[in-house]
Amino acid sequence: MNSFASHYALFLAEAVTVVGVILAIAAGLVLLSRRKARHAGHVEVSDVNRQLEAAGDALDALRLPKKAHKTLLKQRKAERKARRQQAEAGPCTYLIDFKGDIRASAVAALREEISAILQVAQPGDAVLLRLESPGGMVNRYGLAAAQLLRLRDAKLPLTAMVDSVAASGGYLMAAAADKIVASPFALVGSIGVVAQIPNFHRWLQARDIDWEQFTAGQYKRTVTVFGENTEAGRAKLREELEAIHARFRDFVHERRQLDMDKVGTGEAWLGSQALELGLVDELATSDDVIRRACQRGRVLQVSYQRKMTLPERVRMSAQAAWDGIWQPPGPLG
Repeated sequence: MNSFASHYALFLAEAVTVVGVILAIAAGLVLLSRRKARHAGHVEVSDVNRQLEAAGDALDALRLPKKAHKTLLKQRKAERKARRQQAEAGPCTYLIDFKGDIRASAVAALREEISAILQVAQPGDAVLLRLESPGGMVNRYGLAAAQLLRLRDAKLPLTAMVDSVAASGGYLMAAAADKIVASPFALVGSIGVVAQIPNFHRWLQARDIDWEQFTAGQYKRTVTVFGENTEAGRAKLREELEAIHARFRDFVHERRQLDMDKVGTGEAWLGSQALELGLVDELATSDDVIRRACQRGRVLQVSYQRKMTLPERVRMSAQAAWDGIWQPPGPLG
């Protein structure tokens, strides 16, 4: 008996030690992640004009005889030097990208990129936003749109370019722009709000499991995943969704002066249909718009980069997988 007790005590001690070590490592990783995150980010800038020139030179190197290509490069060298000197003295166009997920995670980088542009922008400069998003959490996409409005307040013309999709919260962002350009088959619009959650109340009830929830405030929780939802709670949630939808419609109408009874129904349209409805201003790909901007002057691509730590990468992967299974609670735009 004494031998069993001593072995059991030793087992408990080892188990506590292992758990303690694991918790200490986890805490260390989190602390290290936070420390690195404070100073890890930086803004990268690339010259889009030179990127296009380099791509053309690479093709010409294979297309032309070596001697002809060498002669052409000499001619272009002088022309490009003069053009760059002229472009550097004139207005500049800044290119930024936003690829949105359900949580609009890219809004953190968007904030830094816009802040960097506002730090150096001069009268006559402009911004191109290459936007791709099917929408997501209302508050997050509302913040992303508010970031874009900073450019408007600074009198910097903003063009949103949609190659594949700018729906719901994505279109909320696009509507903040002075001009929207979409490819013919891009999905645009979906000016609506949705909220959906599973409810396990009957499943728990069938297994004699009680779910108790305590709140203070009549509408602190209108609907729940595990409790029994009431018609009053559902009605309140619908009321909240209608209020958000009304604000969404008002924002689009203020920016674009559209017939909201026609376009504010939650429907999405192809780019060609969106042009007829006034949801977009032009049909073209972002490549066409960027190339025209390069012909007019200098185009600089601005991107905020931050190397994620291991805990952050794990958390982001897990969050993306979870969002793919179950949408986060709350209204989605």
